[in-house]
Amino acid sequence: MGLTILEKIKVLQKNPANIRNLCILAHVDHGEQEYLLNLIDSPGHVDFSSEVSTAVRLCDGAIVIVDAVEGVCPQTQAVLRQAWLENIRPVLVINKIDRLILELKLTSQEAYSHLQKILGQVNAVTGSLFTSKVLEERAEKDSEEPEREASGYGEEVVYDWSAGLEEVDDSNLYFSPDQGNVVFASAIDGWGFSIQQFAEIYSQRMGIRPWVLLKTLWGDFYLNAKAKKIIKGAQAKGKKPLFVQLVLDNIWSLYDAVVTKRDKEKVDKVVTSLGVKIMARDTRHSDPKVLLSAICSQWLPVPQAVLSMVCEKLPSPLEMSAERVEKLLSVGARRFNSLPQQTQELKQVFLQCSSEDNAPVIVFVSKMFVVDSKALPHKRQRPLTHEEIAQRREVARQRHAERMASALAVKEQSAEEEEERETFVAFARVFSGVVRPGQRVFVLGPKYDPALGLNTLPEGCSAQSDSLPDTPHMSRSTLGGLYLLMGRELEELEEVPAGNVLGIGGLEDFVLKSATLSSSPACPPFTPLNFEATPIVRVAIEPKHPSEMPKLVRGMRLLNQADPCAEVLIQETGEHVLVTAGEVHLQRCLDDLRQRFAKIEISASKPIIPFRETVVRPPKVDMVNEDLGKQHKVAIIHQVKEDSSLGRSSDTLHVDSVGLVTLTTPNRLATVSIRAIPLPQEVMSLLESSAELIRTLEQVNMSLREGRALEVNPRTLEDIAALKDRLETLLQGHRWRNAVERIWAFGPRRYGPNILLNGVESYQRPSVWQCLNHSADKPHTTLRDLDNSIVSGFQLATLAGPMCEEPLMGVCFSLERWDVQTSASAPHQDSVEEEEDAVSQDAPGDIEAQGENAAVGQAKWRIEADCYGPVSGQLIAATKEACRHAFQAQPQRLMAAMYTCEIMATAEVLGRVYGVLGKREGRVVHEEMKEGTDMFTIKAILPVAESFGFTDEIRKRTSGLASPQLIFSHWEVISSDPYWVPTTEEEYLHFGEKADSANQALKYMNAVRRRKGLYVEEKTVEHAEKQRTLGKNK
Repeated sequence: MGLTILEKIKVLQKNPANIRNLCILAHVDHGEQEYLLNLIDSPGHVDFSSEVSTAVRLCDGAIVIVDAVEGVCPQTQAVLRQAWLENIRPVLVINKIDRLILELKLTSQEAYSHLQKILGQVNAVTGSLFTSKVLEERAEKDSEEPEREASGYGEEVVYDWSAGLEEVDDSNLYFSPDQGNVVFASAIDGWGFSIQQFAEIYSQRMGIRPWVLLKTLWGDFYLNAKAKKIIKGAQAKGKKPLFVQLVLDNIWSLYDAVVTKRDKEKVDKVVTSLGVKIMARDTRHSDPKVLLSAICSQWLPVPQAVLSMVCEKLPSPLEMSAERVEKLLSVGARRFNSLPQQTQELKQVFLQCSSEDNAPVIVFVSKMFVVDSKALPHKRQRPLTHEEIAQRREVARQRHAERMASALAVKEQSAEEEEERETFVAFARVFSGVVRPGQRVFVLGPKYDPALGLNTLPEGCSAQSDSLPDTPHMSRSTLGGLYLLMGRELEELEEVPAGNVLGIGGLEDFVLKSATLSSSPACPPFTPLNFEATPIVRVAIEPKHPSEMPKLVRGMRLLNQADPCAEVLIQETGEHVLVTAGEVHLQRCLDDLRQRFAKIEISASKPIIPFRETVVRPPKVDMVNEDLGKQHKVAIIHQVKEDSSLGRSSDTLHVDSVGLVTLTTPNRLATVSIRAIPLPQEVMSLLESSAELIRTLEQVNMSLREGRALEVNPRTLEDIAALKDRLETLLQGHRWRNAVERIWAFGPRRYGPNILLNGVESYQRPSVWQCLNHSADKPHTTLRDLDNSIVSGFQLATLAGPMCEEPLMGVCFSLERWDVQTSASAPHQDSVEEEEDAVSQDAPGDIEAQGENAAVGQAKWRIEADCYGPVSGQLIAATKEACRHAFQAQPQRLMAAMYTCEIMATAEVLGRVYGVLGKREGRVVHEEMKEGTDMFTIKAILPVAESFGFTDEIRKRTSGLASPQLIFSHWEVISSDPYWVPTTEEEYLHFGEKADSANQALKYMNAVRRRKGLYVEEKTVEHAEKQRTLGKNK
């Protein structure tokens, strides 16, 4: 008796060489040895790219599907980049070739040229990724080599100016049909092929060796029928290429006979020649596609083509590369060689993919997903016996009696039943060892340090040991049921060996989104997942009935755990905020809350649009392009003085004519002078893209300040040095002299795109780049506290700006003066020199202290708390207020989040697409017509604030002939001044006196201030004599 499907799977699971873990990465809707394939399908919409990231981590290979008409789209580039970052090997499927025949009406020769272009586009993306990797490795190699010096006179010194690309073998990197990693298909019609299939077919008919046909079927070769030879130079001689002559012409003829002409005699000849069997009902069907699918699915079945390519070209778990293992185990700035020896030994465990009982268990959970409790195998319904039916009938009668007795008990019971309806299952892969139900494992958090764990735990301990001491970022859990994932069905497993994908129950209380499980404390947590989509769209959520708030809280907690990209926040106001990647993702999350997790009626606010605040250089012309005089340029300075005098006495705040703000603390002990300077656009973009590197830099500096040794990856140090060099290149000019060395901090959150500069010449402090030169200079502890007060005030100021409490971006604050007195009881000194003398005498190591006489042991520094509170707290507040006033002393602007919008549309609806984009403040940056078609590819920039409803509107206006893809791109300054009002006669003439021309920046700013409950300067009735045509005023 043969084995069942489930039994065969269990047998194949024990041999990793026959396993293929795959992920389909798509941007479209659509031998003798046995293999086990774990196939993970991922959504193609850009809003759900996080689902692709979770799938890629578990796989060894990827099937990239590209539309034959649309070609390479932004999402194609994104998924190729994700596969590259995870070091997994991709294969290519060019799908929807039937559209070239039926929609675009291309000939077989034109289709061949079109397919060549698509293949070139995909290889161009792969080549750019490969080139960047080789250049990085070459730079790392050059930095490790010592400098070569000339050893004698006349000795020739040879320099290698090559980039290293010539030395690296990239023959197996690109997609090429002759390598067998490309399949041409039409999934809707059921056919697909690789050229290897046609090479085997024609080798028997033509008597040519298969490997010769395999090398010549794709390329500039043609068949000389008389000489029966394959000759190169088809394009130069005007001949049909071999691929067109032997492959595409046959497919085009089949479509012409079956779909276009419906020639029954020709169809019968084709069926006879191909040797396929067609049912009579298929030939009589009114839809010719049914007959076509019946023929093609037997002649060139797409499953056979794709799966054969997968088994031959994609690696098994036993073939995992050493580079991928080191990348998985090297978290943050740590290099693999700096990890403990026991951790480094795990590399061989990964490469061997061992399923022995003594091998350590290592599992990675990429996401948590929700299933109905009734779908679990042990709770699945089964046929009941008569005794069980009678017993259940009796239980139902008792329950009904209890319901009639107490309504409260019913509510509690129904709530408990509802609580148990949903359960979490972890989506995971076993990298080493054998996993069994009831097994105890360590759950490692992202900040877990294996060196600390090995020092804390007893030597030789494992997760099975009892009474282990507590270790930071590590917990122990007992695995629940193990499940084989078969679509929506779950099958229970007794054990799962290495190399397999599985579902694990019982981890909902230990794993939030993703985690690393191991039986050994030497295992480090895996590197975080790479998400292409950035969560940027926010909505505030509340239940329609306030009594259901606990259900909403529980539902949002479940959603946060189930969705890898969604974020749930609780604002200071108590609002529950949901953050998603886009409009489609937001709608999916809201539907999940209503139908699956909370199961209540909810109300969602209008989308909360993020903005940024910045300053720009003073404009040279006004809104009507007239030159601005000096008096007009400094008018804003006087306005700041007037606004500031309302809330602060004039003797503690001073603003000069160039925007330098001087502010004194309430107890008159500290004075700071700060100026706001706009950063160049290139610097702002560099800081934003290097946020993770700056965060690592801050962590390294913190460890140096605390005296902790931290082994840093040399590549990370090279990246930090490159960042510093790039900043020095971009910050040129008199204003930025030595600015990079004087950087005090980045903000907000210590890694944002704003800079605090140390402009106090006599104050020496450790550089932010101290990890590069290993500076060990430390100021006095008390002064370090005051130093931190300046940084804290800067962080608070950049976290919420004065315009509408949004974070700042692209602003440099230069601290040009910092004076501190030694005692609250000391008399106030007017001159800066007296203050400096007092500080240098009483405060060794202070701001103005110089020389070795300032020994910490002889310090008599004391700062007394007075009625205004500690000086450190006052200094934080003073720095924050000084930064805000310095910001307001410069021309202020809002920055809006922008989408890159790619639209494919036909020529007849092109004007409507432009109309919708213009209505929503978008602008077209590129337009291109696809050769051989009437399709246009439009690339535009669209504000996120105007994107809601954009997709629906553009589809309605174009009758579905245009479909946009929105991807977050960058932040852009809104050119209009939100505080500008017409003042001159020309401006009144041009813009109108009664606000006929709306100020877009003012509109956005007031909307944000109104949402946050801030003061909005507007009148209830403005321009009462202006004609109103609104329906509500009729």
